Amino acid sequence: MSTVNPFGKEIIKVETDFCGRTLSLEVGRVGFRSTASVTAKYGDTVILATAMVSHNPMKGFDYFPLSIDYEEKMYAAGKISGSRYVKREGRPSDDAVLIGRLIDRPIRPLWPKGYRHEVQGVATVLSLDPSFRPDAIAMIALSAAFMLTGAPFDGPVAGLRVGMVDGKLTPFASAEELSTGLLDLFVAGTKEAIMMVEAGANEVTEEQVVEALDFAQKAMQPAIALQEELIKKVGVTKQEYVLSLPSEDIQKQVDEYLKGKLGEKVRVDYPVRHERLHVIRQDTLKHFEELLGDDYKAVEREYEDAFASAMNKDVRNGILNDDLRPDGRKFTEIRVLSSEVGILPRAHGSSLFTRGMTQGMNIVTLAPLSYVQMIDTMESEGEKRFFHHYNAPGYTVGEIKRLGSPGRREIGHSALAERALQAVLPSEAEFPYTIRSVTEIMSQHGSTSMAATCSSCLALMDAGVPLKRPVSGIAMGLLIEGDKFVILSDIADAEDFAGDMDFKVTGTEKGITALQMDMKVHGLPVATLAKAIEQGKIGRAYILKSMLETLAAPRKEISAHAPHVEAIKINPEMIRTVIGKGGEMINRIIAETGAEIDIKDDGTVFIASPTKESIDAAIKWVRDLTATPEVGKIYENCRVVTVLDFGAFVEIMPGKEGLVHVSEMSEERVASPGDVVKEGDSVTVKLVAIDDRGRLQLSMKAAARELGDKK
Repeated sequence: MSTVNPFGKEIIKVETDFCGRTLSLEVGRVGFRSTASVTAKYGDTVILATAMVSHNPMKGFDYFPLSIDYEEKMYAAGKISGSRYVKREGRPSDDAVLIGRLIDRPIRPLWPKGYRHEVQGVATVLSLDPSFRPDAIAMIALSAAFMLTGAPFDGPVAGLRVGMVDGKLTPFASAEELSTGLLDLFVAGTKEAIMMVEAGANEVTEEQVVEALDFAQKAMQPAIALQEELIKKVGVTKQEYVLSLPSEDIQKQVDEYLKGKLGEKVRVDYPVRHERLHVIRQDTLKHFEELLGDDYKAVEREYEDAFASAMNKDVRNGILNDDLRPDGRKFTEIRVLSSEVGILPRAHGSSLFTRGMTQGMNIVTLAPLSYVQMIDTMESEGEKRFFHHYNAPGYTVGEIKRLGSPGRREIGHSALAERALQAVLPSEAEFPYTIRSVTEIMSQHGSTSMAATCSSCLALMDAGVPLKRPVSGIAMGLLIEGDKFVILSDIADAEDFAGDMDFKVTGTEKGITALQMDMKVHGLPVATLAKAIEQGKIGRAYILKSMLETLAAPRKEISAHAPHVEAIKINPEMIRTVIGKGGEMINRIIAETGAEIDIKDDGTVFIASPTKESIDAAIKWVRDLTATPEVGKIYENCRVVTVLDFGAFVEIMPGKEGLVHVSEMSEERVASPGDVVKEGDSVTVKLVAIDDRGRLQLSMKAAARELGDKK
């Protein structure tokens, strides 16, 4: 490969050993007009990361305009989309959205507060090594690109996905190892600390999670050192910028005005607290508007930001110095809990879970396995039989918002609750249903994803889904000031906004099933996170106890409104017989019985219908179709298919016909078969022989003789 680009500039490349493979980062070959671009290669995975930073800050923004996108390309895996109609990439898959969020979460806190330049990072997968997931390499590449922009990004960061294979922690485990093992853990961090954690687990212990966090933090260090080497070789020109923060004078004015108005006066239950704070905010802004007159408009945003900052300082001061939470709770105290099940008469399963002012309603729908969701992404293709969806319209936070398709947050919360319950679902053989769980958030006030987990668990049990064990979830928070830190159980929104960590953990009485941890500070040590995980275990148990008082175990029977499914096993070689030419036979069974039929490659046949009569009729069809004709057996009520000059063809079981020769129709001589039978007649025959070509020889007179002898 060339060492210079078309413009004569050196192509800079650095590489290192990273968990047993060579990781390389290259600058200067592509992406000439981006603020910075980095090509990362690991195994056969190649990712292009581009970073764009605007020269001027965005005016009127009260948030950091950062967007991070992860682009799947089907060509990277040597695939063309399986869709019959759409062959080019369009809307990102849920998986791509989740990886974009995964990369965003450790990177966003490392920009200075008040930075308002528009920033965009795009990670495009150009080549995919199927032996491991590419998300960690995408994060490393984007981190390096942001470092090279010269913008005030306080990185670098790296990510690592760790599995547990045969009891051993394994970086870059394969997709199969992750799905069948006990742990699928993604950790992102800096040189000093952990920034973000996300995990799915099969009821692992808290100690195993802590061990995995420590392992990942140490194992990712070569990727951080490699970025530092690249930055040193390339050289970076620091960007000039101005932070959009309230001036010290304005902040001081607001702090002075609020003296005596916050503190204990607003440390009350949340409905009252919100009302009081709303009045205080309105009074504060009105005071300064009257004080400044026409000059107020130019600095209105600064006064609003100063009030928000004062609010956060009040929350932090109450917790760190006065040992008081905004609503007066103790640090480990859970808000008031309540739950109900069976609240919707036609739903297959339903629940309503309330924790403080946070409330989630969940509805479970059961369907035959033919309703599975088909997955067709760059990384995988296949079927998905359990899926959780999450909806949270504007009214849930007291706002007016347009309704639309789910955003990144909704997709993220959907996935977290889904992952929390995946480990306790029954197998397809134990419970042959497609399961859809939908959480409709009714009110938001902190950790709706955990409300979604709890309400979904209750609704699944109400629907009669035989979960291995029930699951609960809790959101934890942390505030840190110097050497002092406080861990909070069941955080509400004020504590989330003012806090330094948002940590969600789900699990059973046996262990953890999912984990999501985000830092708002520049990382935390493993020892601190271990204490939060242990405190979360106590909170989970308390919430689970409340849930089980509502419904102690899955219902023994599914709803009368749900389709009933039964499974039978046939010889896989007989699948073609059941389906028939062009699907003719299976469609005939469905049409005549009203049942739905799904056949797996291993010969398992799932038959679904609201009525048992329909299922029994379909089972008889399938058993008859796949049964082997037995010589010497008498078959009753067989349909005459065709009448010819020399005899008649009779169907003894679906799809299997034999010849009754004219000489075998009666003890007396028959001149013409039409004198004895007509097409559509029902007759009783005996299978007397199967010739070397598999043709069935039937006899009506032998059957009559044998039945007569028995009488």
